Order: sequence, then C-alpha cells, then structure tokens
Amino acid sequence: MRILAIDTALGACSACVFDSDDGEIASETEIMQRGHAEALIPLVERVVARSGGFSPIDRIATTVGPGSFTGLRVAISAARAFALALRVPCVGISSLAAIAAPFIDEKDGQHVAAAIDARHGNIYFELFSNRGRTIVEASCIPIRDAARVLGPATVKMAGPASPLLLAEAKAAGTAGIIVDSRPAPDIAWVAQLGLLADPAESPPRPYYLKPADATPQQNGQVARQ
Repeated sequence: MRILAIDTALGACSACVFDSDDGEIASETEIMQRGHAEALIPLVERVVARSGGFSPIDRIATTVGPGSFTGLRVAISAARAFALALRVPCVGISSLAAIAAPFIDEKDGQHVAAAIDARHGNIYFELFSNRGRTIVEASCIPIRDAARVLGPATVKMAGPASPLLLAEAKAAGTAGIIVDSRPAPDIAWVAQLGLLADPAESPPRPYYLKPADATPQQNGQVARQ
C-alpha cells in the first residue's frame, strides 16, 4: 500500500509518500510557525512528483492534533480534499502518538512521554509504555502535573516541549532523557501509523484537548431581532 502523509499541526509543514513494501519514497519538511496554508500544496506537489504521481496512492493520512488550531485545519482540509479527489480512504493520526512512536521499544523497558507546548504553563501530554500502550491518556495539563505522573523510572521524552518537561521532572526528582525535541513529528512515522490505522476508527477530524485561546468579542454585538 502506498500512502501520502501530511502534517501542519505544529512547527513544520511536512509531506511524505511511503510504501508498505519499499519504505519511504519521498518526503520534505519545512520548519515554520506560520504560513502552512501557503506552503502545503506546493510541498505536496513536489513530494508526489518525486514519487511517481498521485495515481499509485492508496490512502491519505494527516495529523489531527493536538496542535495549532489553525495549522491542523490546513492539513485536515487538504487531506480530505485529496482523498475525495483520488477516491481513497483518509485517516487521522494523533500528533502525540506520532511523536512517541519512533522511540517505543519493548527491549529497553522505558516509558515514552510525548509533550507539546500548550502555553500558559501547560503541555499536551501522553505517556506510553515500552509496548506502545497508553499509560496516561492524552490531556492538556500543567507541566508540574505531567512531571508528577512520570514515575520513578527513567522516562524517554519526545516532542517540542520535552525540555520544559525534563526541567520540571528534575525539580520533582524524576529521571528523564530527551530523545527528540524537534518542532514536529517525523512525517515518515505519521505515514507508518497511517498504514496501520483503521479508517472507520481514525477519522480525519480535529483532535482538541483544550478550547481555543482566542474567543469572540462580546462587546458591541448587535442584538438579534
């Protein structure tokens, strides 16, 4: 199966074409905090052109959050459009799962904590066992609370907020090591998780763990007639 994976939920714009038989065929990532909407389609076009075109693609995968409210909508909208045009399934992948996936290893026995900055002293957080089972469900919680649930054993930390989590863990007396602090997940792992996902159970819908920071102004509204 050949899959096109895209990601704009965090601090990068990424696309990858991955084949379940041959592995990664083509990928590209641009680090950015803004401008995902303008960058995504040209980036996808370049990646798909290097992989042989849209025709061989059997599935679309996109990150669905948690992440930037605006950014994750860009990839989700594009993924749905590509899937509709190609008449192929589309699946949504958690950003936290994609961040943790490369570091889950049954042999080392270490848990993996995925952490994304949610601002105001909070992080999007999920703790996985060395077998990939969720130990602490994904949530938006204060960094201090996340550090407290890590446990006494050394934990591998991944994600853009892993330095914040490690600093708090050290203050709480918990051992941890940062294995990855890149601003976004490895797009090849988004593709691999997309190959395993069931389209019926992993729809491409935004995955929100907190309300939007911006709220509509109430002052000055005209009363409805």
